[in-house]
Parts: sequence; C-alpha cells; structure tokens
Amino acid sequence: MNLESDSNQNVKQAIPFFGVTDMAESVRFYVVGLGFKIIHRWEVDGALRWCWMELGGAAIMLQTFFKEGQGPWRPEGKLGQGVTISFQCHDALAIYNEATHRGLNPSRPFVGNGMWVTTLFDPDGYQLEFESPTDQPEETEYIDPV
Repeated sequence: MNLESDSNQNVKQAIPFFGVTDMAESVRFYVVGLGFKIIHRWEVDGALRWCWMELGGAAIMLQTFFKEGQGPWRPEGKLGQGVTISFQCHDALAIYNEATHRGLNPSRPFVGNGMWVTTLFDPDGYQLEFESPTDQPEETEYIDPV
C-alpha cells in the first residue's frame, strides 16, 4: 500500500468550517451580501443549524454554536481572531464592487504581492480576503469608477 498516492487521490477539498453566533445574520452576510448559495443544510425544529455554501468553486460551512447538549460550544474571547480565508478569484475588483452594491463594507482594494486584495469581516469577525492577479504596481489603491 502506497499511502502517499492513496492520500493524494483521496483528499479532494479543504473547506473552512466557522462556528457562528447568529445563523440568520451570517446567512444574510454570505448569501445576500456576497452571493453564496446554500448547497446542503441541516435544520432542527425548523431552524437552520448547519449549512454548506458555495460561491463559484469555493465553499464554506457554518454551524450555530450549541447552547446546551453535545456539540461545539462558543469559545471565550473574540471569534475569528487570527483566522483569514483567502479566496483566489479571476476578478477581486468585481467582488469588491458587488459587495459594496449589496450593502457590505469591503476594504478599498490595493495591490499586494501582485494581487488585487479586498477584505471583509463576517459578523463573527472571520477575515475574508478576495484576491486576483494583476500587473499593477505594488501598493496601488483602487479608485472607484465615477
């Protein structure tokens, strides 16, 4: 048995899994604000507890923290601290413009490491970066079209 080749063929995708404090608020942010689509869901007594969402070829999972019983409990401190998810895009400027149009407040795009970068924080503080390659000089800031 060759474990290396078995692992290479077996592992297909890594999906960030965020614990959230308010599922409705998070769903609004991701679905209404960013355009994600819920692909899979788990409901308890009619309330959405977990979902798998996709935007293009990227996916995330959200689950409400449990208040009682077994399951993930909300950790102490600020959620999302130190967590950054970097979405590689064809056009990060389009993400910026669409998110702004949908009422979100992404950071003004700038060029870093040869990529346009715009950043948003979800309702629980998880940092989301949308990046796309560019030939623009480093530290160039995007100017909104008039």
